[in-house]
Formats: sequence, structure tokens, C-alpha cells
Amino acid sequence: MAVVRVTGRDGVERRLDATNGCALMEALRDANTGIDGTCGGMMSCGTCHVYVDADWLAKLPPKSEDEQMMLDAIGELVELEPGSRLSCQIQVSEALEGLSIRIAPPV
Repeated sequence: MAVVRVTGRDGVERRLDATNGCALMEALRDANTGIDGTCGGMMSCGTCHVYVDADWLAKLPPKSEDEQMMLDAIGELVELEPGSRLSCQIQVSEALEGLSIRIAPPV
């Protein structure tokens, strides 16, 4: 398990226990954080968009071309930031202990 610091759309921070090996999107969705994950992790909806804290960006794998394309597509609807990621593409591991994210506005 990794404890992830999640700041909701209301500005309130909470700590979330996320199971190693699962997509961060699943943990966020199951904890009712406002993440829908409508497409189930197929990078076709953008409803799992989060902002990763700048201190963590270099610790995550780089965005795939498909992830970047989906972020570009939703960028017409919501503001993108340098830390914009699809949480379905972030695999939880012990290395992510303390990861800090903000839930992005809904798409």
C-alpha cells in the first residue's frame, strides 16, 4: 500500500490508502473523490484527470503519446497544468508513498 495525499475539488486534503499494483484511478474512484474513470482506464474519456504535485513529476513514468493526446483533447474543456496526468496511467507502488495530487475539474 501507498498513502497518497489527495486534495479534492473543495480544497480539502485527505490521505488515501492505495493498493500496490492497481491504477491510481481505481483507488480514487473507489474512495469517492470525484474521479469517474468512465472508460475503465482505456484513456478514452479523461474523467480521471489529476494534477500531480511538481515534486513528484520526475518520479513518475513519462506520459505515453496516447495519454498526451487525451490530455490535449480535454484541454479544450478544462485547464491543463504541467502536472496534468490521467490517473489511470499511474500504477500504485510503494515508491509512490506520499504522492501528492489534486483532483482536476470534471470533464
